[in-house]
Amino acid sequence: MSDRERIAAERAAWEQQDVAEFARRRPERRERFETFSGEQHERLYTPADVDVDYARDLGFPGRYPFTRGAYPTMYRAQPWTMRQIAGYGTGADTNARFRYLIAQGQTGISVDFDMPTLMGYDSDDPRSEGEVGREGVAIDTVDDMDELFKDIELDRISVSMTINPTAWILLAMYVVLAQERNIPLERLAGTVQNDIIKEYIAQKEWIYPPRPAMRLVRDSILYSTARMPHYNPVNVSGYHIREAGSTAAQEVAFTLAAGMAYVEEVIAAGGSVDDFAPRLSFFFVSQIDFLEEVAKFRAARRIWARTMKEKYGARKPESMRLRFHTQTAGASCTAREPLNNIVRTTIEALAAVLGGTQSLHTNGYDEALSIPSETAMKIALRTQQILLEESGVAGTIDALAGSYAVESLTGRIERQVEEYFRQIEERGGTIACVEQGWLQQQIADSAFELARKKDAHEFEFVGVTKYRSENGKSPELDLHSVDPAWERNQIERLHRTKAARDQRAVAAALERLANAAKDERENLMPYTIDAVRARATAGEVVNTLVPLFGRYKELAIF
Repeated sequence: MSDRERIAAERAAWEQQDVAEFARRRPERRERFETFSGEQHERLYTPADVDVDYARDLGFPGRYPFTRGAYPTMYRAQPWTMRQIAGYGTGADTNARFRYLIAQGQTGISVDFDMPTLMGYDSDDPRSEGEVGREGVAIDTVDDMDELFKDIELDRISVSMTINPTAWILLAMYVVLAQERNIPLERLAGTVQNDIIKEYIAQKEWIYPPRPAMRLVRDSILYSTARMPHYNPVNVSGYHIREAGSTAAQEVAFTLAAGMAYVEEVIAAGGSVDDFAPRLSFFFVSQIDFLEEVAKFRAARRIWARTMKEKYGARKPESMRLRFHTQTAGASCTAREPLNNIVRTTIEALAAVLGGTQSLHTNGYDEALSIPSETAMKIALRTQQILLEESGVAGTIDALAGSYAVESLTGRIERQVEEYFRQIEERGGTIACVEQGWLQQQIADSAFELARKKDAHEFEFVGVTKYRSENGKSPELDLHSVDPAWERNQIERLHRTKAARDQRAVAAALERLANAAKDERENLMPYTIDAVRARATAGEVVNTLVPLFGRYKELAIF
């Protein structure tokens, strides 16, 4: 009998004893514990549950297949970037929050944009009324971006921009801003999210249909690869997929499938995988199930490395290295007893760190109630700083490697992801699955099952569904409030920019953009840069391409 067979037999005998003891002591409790992804945690993990070859599946940090970390030294040499997101009101309002966070020790900037900016509507568009500056910062022209980053040295701090349908326009504005400040483009670091696929399947913010929208992502990647060697022109996002109700395996599978679609789009346009792939980055959520999340991050790195090497023929290690940002889970934050969210966020942040993230946003405790207040953001940032400076977890790389539980879960997620890849391939690839609504349906089904279990109290939430004090009062919180002056000030600023610009130069630049869009081989980034340099608004750029590209209408999912 082999060691594996002997351990399996001993485990079976132990389980009989465990079941009997469990039933005697805790008859009211379920025998097994389930993750939010619907997976069952085993009572006990043993070597019999783990099928890992060290050289093939683990290796060393910074080496293929990168399971144990993206870089050889990880946080021992370079701490993760602490990148708290901010965005509300005008550029000046958000700039004040940036400078406050930097003063508190934040090491990167992340920008949240308001809904009109995301959807390509100018602040003075009737459809923007009531939304300007409400859920993010309002950006209409380069002048707004200049105000957003006033007194911030863009060549010394990395900037992430969370925007998708209009991502190429905001990237163009960022390029123009750097040029007008005489900052060489090769010194810019950061990312623009620019992941339009996840919009169709999860977040639901779009303008154009998938195929012309993919062209814009392609053009952004090709432009940045040639001119911005330290900038990530796409940040492929699983965060919104998971927040929409997916499982952990679906989050990884659908995110990496989107990444593969972008790789194929750029290769089809003549791009060399080893030229652009090193600049691709990713964005995942860290949910509350600690072990599953650590395993998810490790599995994602291994799968991406193997896919890039074996499917796309990447040769550079940098092309196979999956680098990712993490945000703790907004879905786990509760409006009731909001201070409990500090604990939830800490657990999720620790999972991200032990899973090997490159940058991290920790949610504010009041995020289920409003845009985080200054106090909430300070505590969220301090959470990261305590993890780094006091907990000791940054001193050892991939500290949970070899854990029977973590290695078993890593392998299980990897197998589930490969099965999703097979199904996506059978249906014609990622874009075809978007157009068919198949990816959307998978997420909807998982979200429905998760909601059903929550309603049935199969999952409990401390202070909400369990240990709830009906007569207790939540603490008085100093919540962020919406200032009606934001919208008025932004519209006035937009009108001043329009009055001062050269209208003929704007019209000519937009006409060149429209003509270039008719030729699929043309890269639209240079034309967009020329238009925004002339102070064309984001809405004007969007509307210039609508007659050619059209507007997307979603296939209903039931």
